[in-house]
Amino acid sequence: MTVESILSASDAEKTAPSKPVPDPSRFSVLPRHVAVIMDGNGRWAKQRGLSRSEGHIEGAKTFRRIGEYAGDLGIRHLTFYAFSTENWARPEQEVKGIMKLFGAYLDEALERLDENLEKGIRLRFFGDKSRIDPELVALMNKVEDLTKDMTKVNLNIAVNYGAQQEILHAAQLLAAQCTEGSLKPEEITAEKLEANLYTAGQPPVDLLIRPSGEQRISNFLLWQCAYAEFWYSDVLWPDFTERDFDMALSDFEKRSRRFGGV
Repeated sequence: MTVESILSASDAEKTAPSKPVPDPSRFSVLPRHVAVIMDGNGRWAKQRGLSRSEGHIEGAKTFRRIGEYAGDLGIRHLTFYAFSTENWARPEQEVKGIMKLFGAYLDEALERLDENLEKGIRLRFFGDKSRIDPELVALMNKVEDLTKDMTKVNLNIAVNYGAQQEILHAAQLLAAQCTEGSLKPEEITAEKLEANLYTAGQPPVDLLIRPSGEQRISNFLLWQCAYAEFWYSDVLWPDFTERDFDMALSDFEKRSRRFGGV
């Protein structure tokens, strides 16, 4: 199995009879912003005697399926946790495999540009790009620029991302404005801080999905998830299906969201 295999899913995979058709009318309410921690790729591979890199390849296929399905349902904002600031501590070979996989995804995004534009998909990449290979950064910037006018779906991919780092970066930007004299400390508000986060202009997270049996937020969108509903599943990410996503949405519409009220 190779990285390139994520770009060539078989016709059987694409047309499997069990794959549900997106039908937003089945839900009384849909979240505006869904965030997903794509977890369990390595364990999925280990259970099958495969390399961790092969698990990430399967996880990338799932990312594409679920992202497209959610967009077709009418969910306008999607954020996927692809690689954290802490993930650099993983084995070097695994990190290289993930970055190669990410490069393949960027190439695919450019190859499918017309399709993405037709669907109104805007692609954005959240995180500190300073540690990422300059060639990948150039591709990220190109994809962002080519899709910047799309408004139907905001598809955010968090790469070398950490929420604490994001909040710190926003605070540093505000501090710089204070130093320059364009802003007074007492003028700093939650709205001004939000305007300096990667998600500026997007609504807060309504639903956070984490598969694989883990039940923690892992430094992901801490500010944006202040009032998010959490949904956990024991399913490992490569096995996560559209039906699992529907289950999360069905559970979400039953939640009573009071935001501190009664």
